[in-house]
Amino acid sequence: MPPQQPTAGAPVPPPTGGGRNRTSIVAVIAATAVVLAAGVTGLLVLGNHKHDGPHPKPTNTASPTQSSDNPRSPDTQAATIKGWKVLTNPEQGIAFDVPPQWEIQSAGWVSYVAKDGDPNDNPLIAIRNVAMLQKKWCSSDNDRDGTLEDTPLAQVGTRGNNGYRSAQDIADSDPKTWVYGGYTQPDKTNVKTSVEAFTTNSGLKGTLGTAWSVGVKKSKKCASDGKAWTFGFKNASGDLVSWSFFGAKNVPNEVPDATIRKIAATVRLYKAPSDS
Repeated sequence: MPPQQPTAGAPVPPPTGGGRNRTSIVAVIAATAVVLAAGVTGLLVLGNHKHDGPHPKPTNTASPTQSSDNPRSPDTQAATIKGWKVLTNPEQGIAFDVPPQWEIQSAGWVSYVAKDGDPNDNPLIAIRNVAMLQKKWCSSDNDRDGTLEDTPLAQVGTRGNNGYRSAQDIADSDPKTWVYGGYTQPDKTNVKTSVEAFTTNSGLKGTLGTAWSVGVKKSKKCASDGKAWTFGFKNASGDLVSWSFFGAKNVPNEVPDATIRKIAATVRLYKAPSDS
């Protein structure tokens, strides 16, 4: 049985079977596990529920994603920037665009993060409607099992934020969780943050939070500093939701902050064709 999407407030379950390095990405596609890499875990889920993962705590871990090359099913949305690709989250009524070199993951894909050493790999935060940049940016065999694990350079996605108090609460908490979980564990002291009011190109208002690490020890081949951006806002139903970016920092081909802000500015509300 493939893992199922969690109910509201419950964590996304990890892939079943076999041990795995806490710094690797695991794609689960119809019960087949494909080991990839880097501080984040991904899995393909069945079913559509509104809330993706629990209220995170900055003291816990993160995980990236991987999936098919096919974008999500066609709908009436078009990218707002010429040549870019559009992603939609029908359950939350969110759309946003990414540059053409980003790879859109399948509609059921979820990326999540968990605390290192957690035997159950319980996620602390998750995103869906995911796109990845350079999914094989760095490869390593940290657990020395003979299988190379591929670390993506960066990821973006959206999620529901049931249990949060406000958009500012989201923008303050989520970026710290991604950076700590994906890049700085077990060190909690080298994550810096910033929060600002933000309005997207469509006039959607909310709060944009950023977090970044400094001085991560390069103890493993693919280790690096990391950074994350989260835009918290309310969807058309009045539910708190968010868009997030997380990726490597202070590395060649690092995604420029200007590009991240440009992507964030494309976030907008939309009505799925089935709701029209």
